[in-house]
Amino acid sequence: MNRVEKLLKDLLSALQAAKIYTTDHPLFVESLEKFYEELKSILAQRDELIIGIVGDEIASGKDIFFDLSRKLKSIIGFFKKIGVERIVFHQGLQIEELIKFINCLSNPPESAVRDLKSHFNAIGIRNISVGKVSGAPSEIKDSEVAKAIEELSQYEESLGRVSDSVDAVLNGEAIQYLDFRYTISNVMDNLMGRHQEFLKLTDVRRHDASTFIHLLNVSILAMYFSFKLGFVKEDVLDIGTAAIFHDIGKIYISKKIIQKPDRLTDIEFAKIKSHTILGVEILLKYRDVLGMLPPVVAFEHHLRFDVSGYPKPFFHQRPHRASLIVGICDVYDALIQRRSYKRDYPPDMVYRLMAKEKGKLFEPGLFEEFFKIVGVWPTGTIVSLSDGRVAIVREQSQKDIFAPKVEVIEDDRKGEFIDLETEKEKIKIENTLNPLGEGKKYLSFI
Repeated sequence: MNRVEKLLKDLLSALQAAKIYTTDHPLFVESLEKFYEELKSILAQRDELIIGIVGDEIASGKDIFFDLSRKLKSIIGFFKKIGVERIVFHQGLQIEELIKFINCLSNPPESAVRDLKSHFNAIGIRNISVGKVSGAPSEIKDSEVAKAIEELSQYEESLGRVSDSVDAVLNGEAIQYLDFRYTISNVMDNLMGRHQEFLKLTDVRRHDASTFIHLLNVSILAMYFSFKLGFVKEDVLDIGTAAIFHDIGKIYISKKIIQKPDRLTDIEFAKIKSHTILGVEILLKYRDVLGMLPPVVAFEHHLRFDVSGYPKPFFHQRPHRASLIVGICDVYDALIQRRSYKRDYPPDMVYRLMAKEKGKLFEPGLFEEFFKIVGVWPTGTIVSLSDGRVAIVREQSQKDIFAPKVEVIEDDRKGEFIDLETEKEKIKIENTLNPLGEGKKYLSFI
C-alpha cells in the first residue's frame, strides 16, 4: 500500500510539472524519473499493476487512497468522462511511453477523449492499457476495490441520511419517516456486524460529523447485538432508531445553547443539567412517527442498571432492555474509537474498563452476551502475537472471548489460520496495532 501510494504521489508531481512546464524542464524530468523508478521496482515483482477507479476514488487491490483521490480529482474526472475504470501498467514499460501517457493526462487531445485505447496505440503506448472493471481472474482485485467503495458509499450515505433526520428533529421539522426507516433497514441488512471495518474510513470522516458518526455506530452495534440476542426484525429496527436519537438532548444543547453568543437564561442552564429530560421532551413530539421507544431510551440511557444514575425516576424500576442494550453499545463505541498515535484504548483495555461496571452500569447477563458476540478482540482487529507475528482476528471463539481465530498476514507463513482457543498454551495475542499508527500498513487485510 505504501509503495503504491508513493507511486501515485510521484505521478501527481509529474502531472503538475507537465502542466506548468515543458517535458524537458528539470522539475518534470526529476518527477518523471522518480515515478518511473518506483513503478519499475513494483513491476519487477509482478506482471502488472492495476489502478482502479470506482466512484470518485482511486485504488489498487483492496487499498483506497482517499487523500490522493481528492488531489487527483481532475484525472479521475477525465477517466470517468471517457468511461475508463482501470489503468494497467505492464512489465516492459519504457520511460518514453510514460512521457506520452502523462502528456495525454495533463493535456488530453480530442482523439484521446474520443477513444483512449486507439489513441494509445496510435502514439506508441504499448505497455499501458485501460478498460472497464470486470470479473476476469486477473482482475479479481478490481472487484475487491468496487466492494470496498460500495461499503464506503453505503456508510456515508447512511451517515448523511441520519444527519438529516437528527437535524430535522433538532429544528422541529417533519421527518420523512419512510426514508428514515428505509435507511435504518438498509443499515441493518448491509452494515451491522462490520463495526471494526469502519476504522478504515477514519481518514475521510469530517470532524464536524463526529457526533453523527458515533450515533450511527451505536445504532449499528445495537442492531447487531439485539439481532444476535434473537429479537425479531421490527424490534431490531426500533432499537436501531432509539440508538440514533438516544443523545438528542445533548446534541440540542451543544447546537442550540452552548454555542449561543448571549448569556444563558436560567431555563437554558437547567436544560444543560438535564439533557436526558430535554431529549424526552423533543422526542415525544415525534412519538406518532418514531414510536415511544426513542424517548424511553433517551430518558434512561444514563440511569444505569443499578438505577444510581440520572435522572432520578419516581419509582425504583430497572431501565428498559433496549436502554440497557444501547447503553452498552454507547460506552463501547466511545471507548473503542478513542484512538490516536499517543494514546488509545486497545480492545482488551476497553473490556477491562467496562467489566468494572458489570452489575452497576451494565446488566451482567447482557454484558457477558455482548462480549461473546463482539469478542474482546473484535473481528478485523490487527494484533501482534506472542511469537512476534502479525495477524488479523477473523472469527470469535464460542468458548473463550480472549482467544479468537486469527489469520497470519506477515512472514513466510502468511495466510495461516490459528485457533488461539486450542493453541492457548503455545501462543496468544500480545497487543493490538493501532490502525491509525503502526497498523496502518495492514489496513487492507481487515
